[in-house]
Amino acid sequence: MTQHQPVTVAVIGAGMAGLIAARELQRRGIDVVVLESASRPGGRMLAETTALGSRVDLGGQWIGHGHHRFEALAAELGTTVFAMRTPERPAIVDGAATVRYSSPAAVVAIASVIAWEVMCRTGIRPSRQERSVGSWLQRVPNRRARRILEVLVSVSTTADLDRFSMQAFLGMIRHEGGLTTMLATAGGAQDSLLVEGAGTLAERLAAGLDGKVVYDSPVTALHRDDDGVTVHSGTGVYRAARAIVTVPPPMAARIEHRPALPTGRIALQDNTYMGSVYKAIAIYDCPFWRERADAEFISLTVPGMAVFDTSPPDGPGHLCVLIAGPEARDIDKLGDTDRRSTILRTLAARLGTGVLEPRDWHEKSWHLDPHVGGGYVALPIIGHTDGLLPVSAEPTGHIHWAGAETAGEHAGYIEGAIESGVRVAGEVSAALGGDAALPRH
Repeated sequence: MTQHQPVTVAVIGAGMAGLIAARELQRRGIDVVVLESASRPGGRMLAETTALGSRVDLGGQWIGHGHHRFEALAAELGTTVFAMRTPERPAIVDGAATVRYSSPAAVVAIASVIAWEVMCRTGIRPSRQERSVGSWLQRVPNRRARRILEVLVSVSTTADLDRFSMQAFLGMIRHEGGLTTMLATAGGAQDSLLVEGAGTLAERLAAGLDGKVVYDSPVTALHRDDDGVTVHSGTGVYRAARAIVTVPPPMAARIEHRPALPTGRIALQDNTYMGSVYKAIAIYDCPFWRERADAEFISLTVPGMAVFDTSPPDGPGHLCVLIAGPEARDIDKLGDTDRRSTILRTLAARLGTGVLEPRDWHEKSWHLDPHVGGGYVALPIIGHTDGLLPVSAEPTGHIHWAGAETAGEHAGYIEGAIESGVRVAGEVSAALGGDAALPRH
Protein backbone atom coordinates (compact mmCIF):
# COMPACT_ATOMS: atom_id res chain seq x y z
CA MET A 1 0.00 0.00 0.00
CA THR A 2 1.35 3.40 -0.99
CA GLN A 3 2.37 5.56 1.96
CA HIS A 4 0.54 8.88 1.85
CA GLN A 5 2.32 12.01 3.01
CA PRO A 6 -0.17 14.04 5.06
CA VAL A 7 -0.51 17.79 4.48
CA THR A 8 -3.32 20.23 5.09
CA VAL A 9 -3.14 22.00 1.70
CA ALA A 10 -1.40 20.90 -1.50
CA VAL A 11 -0.74 23.66 -4.03
CA ILE A 12 -0.19 22.58 -7.63
CA GLY A 13 2.14 24.98 -9.41
CA ALA A 14 4.90 27.27 -8.10
CA GLY A 15 4.06 30.23 -10.30
CA MET A 16 3.18 33.56 -8.73
CA ALA A 17 -0.39 32.51 -7.83
CA GLY A 18 0.73 29.29 -6.16
CA LEU A 19 3.58 30.91 -4.25
CA ILE A 20 1.40 33.73 -2.98
CA ALA A 21 -1.34 31.28 -1.94
CA ALA A 22 1.18 29.10 -0.10
CA ARG A 23 2.72 32.08 1.68
CA GLU A 24 -0.66 33.42 2.77
CA LEU A 25 -1.68 30.01 4.12
CA GLN A 26 1.63 29.48 5.87
CA ARG A 27 1.28 32.88 7.53
CA ARG A 28 -2.04 31.65 8.94
CA GLY A 29 -0.36 28.62 10.43
CA ILE A 30 -1.68 26.19 7.82
CA ASP A 31 0.58 23.33 6.74
CA VAL A 32 1.21 23.50 2.99
CA VAL A 33 3.26 21.88 0.24
CA VAL A 34 3.79 23.30 -3.27
CA LEU A 35 4.26 20.74 -6.05
CA GLU A 36 6.02 22.07 -9.16
CA SER A 37 6.68 20.05 -12.31
CA ALA A 38 9.70 22.17 -13.35
CA SER A 39 13.05 22.42 -11.58
CA ARG A 40 12.54 26.10 -10.74
CA PRO A 41 9.86 28.42 -9.35
CA GLY A 42 8.08 31.14 -11.30
CA GLY A 43 5.93 29.46 -13.95
CA ARG A 44 5.55 32.13 -16.63
CA MET A 45 8.13 34.31 -14.82
CA LEU A 46 11.86 33.69 -15.26
CA ALA A 47 14.83 35.95 -14.46
CA GLU A 48 18.40 35.32 -15.58
CA THR A 49 21.72 37.01 -14.88
CA THR A 50 23.59 38.42 -17.88
CA ALA A 51 27.31 38.31 -18.62
CA LEU A 52 27.46 41.94 -17.44
CA GLY A 53 25.84 41.12 -14.10
CA SER A 54 22.43 42.65 -14.79
CA ARG A 55 19.16 40.75 -14.46
CA VAL A 56 16.71 40.22 -17.30
CA ASP A 57 13.22 38.74 -17.40
CA LEU A 58 12.50 36.16 -20.05
CA GLY A 59 8.91 35.87 -18.82
CA GLY A 60 6.41 38.30 -17.33
CA GLN A 61 8.12 41.49 -16.23
CA TRP A 62 6.08 44.69 -16.42
CA ILE A 63 4.33 46.47 -13.60
CA GLY A 64 1.35 48.11 -15.24
CA HIS A 65 -0.35 51.30 -14.14
CA GLY A 66 -2.60 50.44 -11.20
CA HIS A 67 -0.86 47.14 -10.43
CA HIS A 68 -0.76 47.97 -6.70
CA ARG A 69 -0.34 44.41 -5.43
CA PHE A 70 2.69 43.90 -7.68
CA GLU A 71 4.20 47.20 -6.52
CA ALA A 72 3.65 46.33 -2.86
CA LEU A 73 5.20 42.88 -3.27
CA ALA A 74 8.22 44.34 -5.08
CA ALA A 75 8.77 46.78 -2.20
CA GLU A 76 8.25 44.10 0.46
CA LEU A 77 10.81 41.79 -1.15
CA GLY A 78 13.43 44.51 -1.48
CA THR A 79 13.49 45.10 -5.23
CA THR A 80 13.89 48.37 -7.11
CA VAL A 81 11.21 49.73 -9.44
CA PHE A 82 12.13 51.98 -12.36
CA ALA A 83 9.98 53.62 -15.03
CA MET A 84 10.22 52.44 -18.62
CA ARG A 85 12.00 54.75 -21.00
CA THR A 86 9.45 55.47 -23.67
CA PRO A 87 8.83 58.03 -26.43
CA GLU A 88 5.58 59.93 -26.72
CA ARG A 89 4.64 57.59 -29.55
CA PRO A 90 6.42 54.33 -30.37
CA ALA A 91 7.71 54.24 -33.94
CA ILE A 92 6.27 51.98 -36.60
CA VAL A 93 8.98 50.74 -38.94
CA ASP A 94 8.91 48.68 -42.11
CA GLY A 95 12.46 47.66 -42.90
CA ALA A 96 14.50 50.87 -42.97
CA ALA A 97 11.39 53.04 -43.49
CA THR A 98 9.46 54.74 -40.70
CA VAL A 99 5.70 54.76 -41.13
CA ARG A 100 4.41 58.24 -40.27
CA TYR A 101 1.38 58.46 -38.02
CA SER A 102 -0.17 60.76 -40.63
CA SER A 103 0.22 58.14 -43.38
CA PRO A 104 -2.89 56.42 -44.79
CA ALA A 105 -1.83 53.09 -43.29
CA ALA A 106 -1.39 54.49 -39.79
CA VAL A 107 -4.63 56.48 -40.00
CA VAL A 108 -6.59 53.37 -41.00
CA ALA A 109 -4.92 51.30 -38.25
CA ILE A 110 -5.63 53.94 -35.61
CA ALA A 111 -9.24 54.19 -36.78
CA SER A 112 -9.58 50.42 -36.35
CA VAL A 113 -8.18 50.58 -32.81
CA ILE A 114 -10.63 53.38 -31.98
CA ALA A 115 -13.48 51.31 -33.42
CA TRP A 116 -12.49 48.36 -31.20
CA GLU A 117 -12.37 50.64 -28.17
CA VAL A 118 -15.85 51.98 -28.96
CA MET A 119 -17.22 48.47 -29.41
CA CYS A 120 -15.82 47.49 -26.01
CA ARG A 121 -17.12 50.54 -24.17
CA THR A 122 -20.59 50.39 -25.70
CA GLY A 123 -20.95 46.60 -25.51
CA ILE A 124 -21.39 46.25 -29.30
CA ARG A 125 -20.65 42.70 -30.43
CA PRO A 126 -19.34 41.65 -33.84
CA SER A 127 -22.07 40.72 -36.31
CA ARG A 128 -20.84 37.11 -36.31
CA GLN A 129 -19.57 36.05 -32.90
CA GLU A 130 -17.40 33.28 -34.34
CA ARG A 131 -15.63 35.54 -36.84
CA SER A 132 -11.89 35.37 -36.23
CA VAL A 133 -9.69 38.40 -35.72
CA GLY A 134 -7.78 37.30 -38.81
CA SER A 135 -10.88 37.35 -41.01
CA TRP A 136 -11.88 40.72 -39.57
CA LEU A 137 -8.46 42.14 -40.46
CA GLN A 138 -8.88 41.00 -44.05
CA ARG A 139 -11.60 43.63 -44.37
CA VAL A 140 -9.22 46.47 -43.47
CA PRO A 141 -8.71 48.38 -46.76
CA ASN A 142 -4.93 48.90 -46.65
CA ARG A 143 -2.24 46.22 -46.75
CA ARG A 144 0.19 48.02 -44.47
CA ALA A 145 -2.60 48.95 -42.06
CA ARG A 146 -3.56 45.29 -41.87
CA ARG A 147 0.04 44.40 -41.06
CA ILE A 148 0.25 47.04 -38.32
CA LEU A 149 -2.89 45.64 -36.69
CA GLU A 150 -1.75 42.05 -37.16
CA VAL A 151 1.52 42.66 -35.32
CA LEU A 152 -0.13 44.75 -32.59
CA VAL A 153 -2.82 42.17 -31.86
CA SER A 154 -0.43 39.22 -32.07
CA VAL A 155 2.07 40.72 -29.64
CA SER A 156 -0.61 41.93 -27.21
CA THR A 157 -2.47 38.58 -27.10
CA THR A 158 0.00 35.90 -28.39
CA ALA A 159 -2.98 34.36 -30.21
CA ASP A 160 -3.16 32.71 -33.60
CA LEU A 161 -5.48 35.28 -35.15
CA ASP A 162 -7.34 32.73 -37.27
CA ARG A 163 -8.11 30.77 -34.07
CA PHE A 164 -9.01 33.82 -31.95
CA SER A 165 -12.53 35.18 -32.18
CA MET A 166 -13.38 38.86 -32.26
CA GLN A 167 -15.70 38.19 -29.34
CA ALA A 168 -12.80 36.89 -27.23
CA PHE A 169 -10.51 39.71 -28.36
CA LEU A 170 -13.03 42.42 -27.53
CA GLY A 171 -13.73 40.75 -24.19
CA MET A 172 -10.02 40.80 -23.37
CA ILE A 173 -9.76 44.48 -24.32
CA ARG A 174 -12.80 45.34 -22.21
CA HIS A 175 -11.49 43.43 -19.21
CA GLU A 176 -8.12 45.21 -19.36
CA GLY A 177 -9.52 48.71 -19.75
CA GLY A 178 -8.91 49.12 -23.48
CA LEU A 179 -6.38 48.18 -26.12
CA THR A 180 -4.60 51.51 -25.68
CA THR A 181 -3.92 50.60 -22.06
CA MET A 182 -2.77 47.11 -23.04
CA LEU A 183 -0.29 48.50 -25.58
CA ALA A 184 0.95 51.57 -23.71
CA THR A 185 4.17 51.84 -21.71
CA ALA A 186 4.03 55.00 -19.55
CA GLY A 187 0.66 54.94 -17.79
CA GLY A 188 -0.23 51.60 -19.41
CA ALA A 189 0.39 47.89 -18.96
CA GLN A 190 4.16 48.25 -19.55
CA ASP A 191 4.73 51.15 -17.16
CA SER A 192 7.64 49.99 -14.96
CA LEU A 193 10.24 47.27 -14.42
CA LEU A 194 12.36 45.84 -11.61
CA VAL A 195 16.14 46.22 -11.67
CA GLU A 196 16.48 42.78 -10.09
CA GLY A 197 13.93 41.22 -12.46
CA ALA A 198 10.34 40.25 -11.73
CA GLY A 199 11.37 36.60 -11.72
CA THR A 200 13.45 37.37 -8.63
CA LEU A 201 10.19 37.84 -6.70
CA ALA A 202 9.24 34.22 -7.42
CA GLU A 203 12.69 33.04 -6.34
CA ARG A 204 12.47 34.96 -3.05
CA LEU A 205 8.91 33.82 -2.35
CA ALA A 206 9.92 30.20 -2.91
CA ALA A 207 12.99 30.58 -0.66
CA GLY A 208 10.77 31.99 2.08
CA LEU A 209 8.55 28.91 2.15
CA ASP A 210 11.08 26.94 4.20
CA GLY A 211 11.54 23.99 1.87
CA LYS A 212 7.84 23.51 1.21
CA VAL A 213 8.29 23.79 -2.58
CA VAL A 214 8.97 20.40 -4.16
CA TYR A 215 10.46 20.65 -7.67
CA ASP A 216 10.44 18.08 -10.49
CA SER A 217 7.14 16.89 -9.07
CA PRO A 218 4.46 16.91 -11.79
CA VAL A 219 0.98 16.18 -10.46
CA THR A 220 -0.61 13.41 -12.49
CA ALA A 221 -3.86 12.75 -10.62
CA LEU A 222 -6.21 14.26 -8.06
CA HIS A 223 -8.61 11.84 -6.40
CA ARG A 224 -11.16 13.57 -4.22
CA ASP A 225 -13.63 12.20 -1.73
CA ASP A 226 -15.74 13.49 1.15
CA ASP A 227 -12.71 13.89 3.41
CA GLY A 228 -10.15 15.50 1.12
CA VAL A 229 -7.91 14.94 -1.89
CA THR A 230 -5.27 12.32 -2.69
CA VAL A 231 -2.57 13.97 -4.81
CA HIS A 232 -0.41 11.76 -7.02
CA SER A 233 2.86 13.43 -8.03
CA GLY A 234 6.30 12.65 -9.37
CA THR A 235 7.73 12.71 -5.83
CA GLY A 236 5.07 10.74 -4.02
CA VAL A 237 1.45 10.62 -2.96
CA TYR A 238 0.07 13.31 -0.68
CA ARG A 239 -3.14 13.28 1.31
CA ALA A 240 -4.56 16.79 1.73
CA ALA A 241 -7.64 18.36 3.23
CA ARG A 242 -7.68 20.80 0.32
CA ALA A 243 -5.85 21.18 -3.00
CA ILE A 244 -5.29 24.36 -5.00
CA VAL A 245 -4.67 24.11 -8.75
CA THR A 246 -2.92 27.23 -10.07
CA VAL A 247 -1.68 26.10 -13.49
CA PRO A 248 -3.54 27.48 -16.55
CA PRO A 249 -6.52 25.44 -17.77
CA PRO A 250 -4.91 23.85 -20.88
CA MET A 251 -2.01 22.57 -18.74
CA ALA A 252 -4.34 21.45 -15.95
CA ALA A 253 -6.01 19.16 -18.49
CA ARG A 254 -3.05 16.79 -18.06
CA ILE A 255 -4.20 15.92 -14.53
CA GLU A 256 -6.50 12.91 -14.16
CA HIS A 257 -9.48 13.44 -11.84
CA ARG A 258 -11.54 10.91 -9.91
CA PRO A 259 -14.42 11.40 -9.93
CA ALA A 260 -14.50 13.29 -13.26
CA LEU A 261 -14.62 17.05 -13.16
CA PRO A 262 -17.89 18.88 -13.84
CA THR A 263 -18.59 19.38 -17.55
CA GLY A 264 -17.97 23.14 -17.34
CA ARG A 265 -14.47 22.66 -15.95
CA ILE A 266 -13.68 19.99 -18.56
CA ALA A 267 -14.89 22.33 -21.32
CA LEU A 268 -12.69 25.13 -19.95
CA GLN A 269 -9.63 22.90 -20.09
CA ASP A 270 -10.43 21.34 -23.47
CA ASN A 271 -11.48 24.52 -25.28
CA THR A 272 -8.52 26.74 -24.42
CA TYR A 273 -4.90 26.81 -25.58
CA MET A 274 -1.75 28.65 -24.60
CA GLY A 275 -0.55 31.46 -26.83
CA SER A 276 2.76 31.34 -28.69
CA VAL A 277 5.44 33.86 -27.75
CA TYR A 278 9.18 34.15 -28.24
CA LYS A 279 11.20 36.64 -26.21
CA ALA A 280 14.80 37.75 -26.68
CA ILE A 281 16.94 40.27 -24.83
CA ALA A 282 20.20 41.61 -26.27
CA ILE A 283 22.72 43.02 -23.78
CA TYR A 284 25.16 45.90 -24.43
CA ASP A 285 27.64 47.88 -22.34
CA CYS A 286 25.31 50.88 -22.46
CA PRO A 287 22.15 52.00 -24.30
CA PHE A 288 24.19 53.75 -27.01
CA TRP A 289 21.27 53.80 -29.45
CA ARG A 290 19.58 56.61 -27.53
CA GLU A 291 21.85 59.09 -29.31
CA ARG A 292 20.35 57.94 -32.59
CA ALA A 293 16.73 56.92 -31.90
CA ASP A 294 14.30 55.66 -29.29
CA ALA A 295 14.30 51.88 -29.17
CA GLU A 296 10.58 51.36 -28.60
CA PHE A 297 8.99 50.44 -31.91
CA ILE A 298 6.86 47.99 -33.84
CA SER A 299 8.55 46.28 -36.79
CA LEU A 300 6.33 45.13 -39.66
CA THR A 301 8.93 43.00 -41.43
CA VAL A 302 8.65 39.23 -41.05
CA PRO A 303 8.84 38.24 -38.29
CA GLY A 304 6.84 41.14 -36.91
CA MET A 305 8.03 42.23 -33.51
CA ALA A 306 7.66 44.71 -30.68
CA VAL A 307 10.92 46.19 -29.39
CA PHE A 308 11.49 47.90 -26.03
CA ASP A 309 14.35 49.66 -24.29
CA THR A 310 14.33 47.87 -20.91
CA SER A 311 17.75 49.12 -19.79
CA PRO A 312 17.99 49.69 -16.01
CA PRO A 313 18.82 53.26 -14.90
CA ASP A 314 22.52 52.56 -14.28
CA GLY A 315 22.98 50.29 -17.27
CA PRO A 316 23.87 48.14 -19.02
CA GLY A 317 21.82 48.38 -22.21
CA HIS A 318 18.93 45.95 -22.67
CA LEU A 319 16.91 45.60 -25.87
CA CYS A 320 13.81 43.44 -25.43
CA VAL A 321 12.08 41.78 -28.41
CA LEU A 322 8.69 40.04 -28.48
CA ILE A 323 7.46 37.91 -31.40
CA ALA A 324 4.09 36.20 -31.11
CA GLY A 325 1.61 33.88 -32.78
CA PRO A 326 2.61 31.72 -35.78
CA GLU A 327 5.65 33.92 -36.47
CA ALA A 328 7.01 32.97 -33.03
CA ARG A 329 6.83 29.33 -34.03
CA ASP A 330 8.36 30.05 -37.43
CA ILE A 331 11.44 31.63 -35.90
CA ASP A 332 11.99 28.46 -33.88
CA LYS A 333 12.75 26.71 -37.16
CA LEU A 334 15.91 28.77 -37.62
CA GLY A 335 19.20 27.74 -36.07
CA ASP A 336 20.48 29.70 -33.10
CA THR A 337 22.83 31.86 -35.18
CA ASP A 338 20.30 32.58 -37.94
CA ARG A 339 17.55 33.40 -35.44
CA ARG A 340 19.75 35.85 -33.59
CA SER A 341 21.06 37.53 -36.76
CA THR A 342 17.54 37.81 -38.22
CA ILE A 343 16.35 39.72 -35.16
CA LEU A 344 19.44 41.88 -34.80
CA ARG A 345 19.35 42.93 -38.46
CA THR A 346 15.81 44.20 -37.88
CA LEU A 347 17.00 46.22 -34.88
CA ALA A 348 20.03 47.55 -36.78
CA ALA A 349 17.86 49.05 -39.52
CA ARG A 350 16.63 51.59 -36.96
CA LEU A 351 19.25 51.63 -34.20
CA GLY A 352 22.49 51.27 -36.14
CA THR A 353 25.00 48.49 -36.79
CA GLY A 354 26.27 48.66 -33.21
CA VAL A 355 23.38 46.42 -32.14
CA LEU A 356 24.72 43.57 -34.28
CA GLU A 357 27.36 42.72 -31.66
CA PRO A 358 25.70 42.34 -28.24
CA ARG A 359 27.74 41.37 -25.22
CA ASP A 360 25.18 38.76 -24.28
CA TRP A 361 21.95 37.22 -25.58
CA HIS A 362 19.02 35.62 -23.75
CA GLU A 363 16.01 34.03 -25.42
CA LYS A 364 13.08 31.75 -24.73
CA SER A 365 10.23 30.27 -26.75
CA TRP A 366 7.52 29.86 -24.14
CA HIS A 367 5.36 27.65 -26.34
CA LEU A 368 8.19 25.08 -26.28
CA ASP A 369 8.33 24.99 -22.48
CA PRO A 370 6.74 21.65 -21.48
CA HIS A 371 5.82 22.94 -18.02
CA VAL A 372 4.12 26.14 -19.16
CA GLY A 373 2.92 25.48 -22.69
CA GLY A 374 3.08 29.11 -23.85
CA GLY A 375 2.06 32.58 -22.77
CA TYR A 376 0.98 35.08 -21.80
CA VAL A 377 -2.41 33.60 -21.01
CA ALA A 378 -4.81 30.75 -21.82
CA LEU A 379 -6.96 31.66 -24.83
CA PRO A 380 -10.39 30.40 -25.92
CA ILE A 381 -10.50 28.36 -29.11
CA ILE A 382 -12.70 30.06 -31.68
CA GLY A 383 -16.30 28.91 -31.43
CA HIS A 384 -16.09 28.53 -27.65
CA THR A 385 -16.61 31.00 -24.81
CA ASP A 386 -15.24 28.85 -21.99
CA GLY A 387 -11.95 30.72 -21.76
CA LEU A 388 -13.23 34.30 -21.76
CA LEU A 389 -11.51 36.29 -19.01
CA PRO A 390 -11.81 35.97 -16.12
CA VAL A 391 -12.33 32.21 -16.08
CA SER A 392 -14.35 30.45 -13.40
CA ALA A 393 -12.73 29.74 -10.04
CA GLU A 394 -15.69 27.95 -8.47
CA PRO A 395 -14.35 25.16 -6.21
CA THR A 396 -14.82 21.52 -7.18
CA GLY A 397 -15.37 19.75 -3.88
CA HIS A 398 -12.10 20.04 -1.94
CA ILE A 399 -10.25 21.37 -5.02
CA HIS A 400 -9.86 25.13 -5.43
CA TRP A 401 -8.73 27.03 -8.52
CA ALA A 402 -6.41 30.03 -8.92
CA GLY A 403 -4.02 31.48 -11.46
CA ALA A 404 -3.73 34.69 -13.46
CA GLU A 405 -6.68 33.76 -15.70
CA THR A 406 -9.09 33.72 -12.71
CA ALA A 407 -8.39 37.25 -11.45
CA GLY A 408 -11.21 39.76 -11.25
CA GLU A 409 -8.75 42.54 -12.08
CA HIS A 410 -5.85 42.38 -14.56
CA ALA A 411 -6.46 38.74 -15.47
CA GLY A 412 -3.47 37.31 -17.32
CA TYR A 413 -0.98 39.68 -15.68
CA ILE A 414 1.34 39.17 -12.70
CA GLU A 415 -0.95 41.51 -10.79
CA GLY A 416 -3.85 39.17 -11.51
CA ALA A 417 -1.84 36.13 -10.39
CA ILE A 418 -1.10 37.83 -7.07
CA GLU A 419 -4.77 38.74 -6.62
CA SER A 420 -5.85 35.16 -7.31
CA GLY A 421 -3.31 33.75 -4.83
CA VAL A 422 -4.55 35.98 -2.04
CA ARG A 423 -8.18 35.25 -2.91
CA VAL A 424 -7.81 31.47 -2.98
CA ALA A 425 -5.82 31.44 0.28
CA GLY A 426 -8.69 33.23 2.00
CA GLU A 427 -11.18 30.87 0.40
CA VAL A 428 -9.29 27.76 1.54
CA SER A 429 -8.64 29.15 5.00
CA ALA A 430 -12.36 29.79 5.46
CA ALA A 431 -13.20 26.30 4.20
CA LEU A 432 -10.70 24.71 6.60
CA GLY A 433 -12.51 26.36 9.47
CA GLY A 434 -15.09 23.60 9.11
CA ASP A 435 -12.65 20.78 8.24
CA ALA A 436 -10.58 18.56 10.45
CA ALA A 437 -6.96 19.66 10.79
CA LEU A 438 -5.94 16.72 8.59
CA PRO A 439 -7.99 14.34 6.49
CA ARG A 440 -8.17 10.64 7.33
CA HIS A 441 -5.56 8.50 5.52
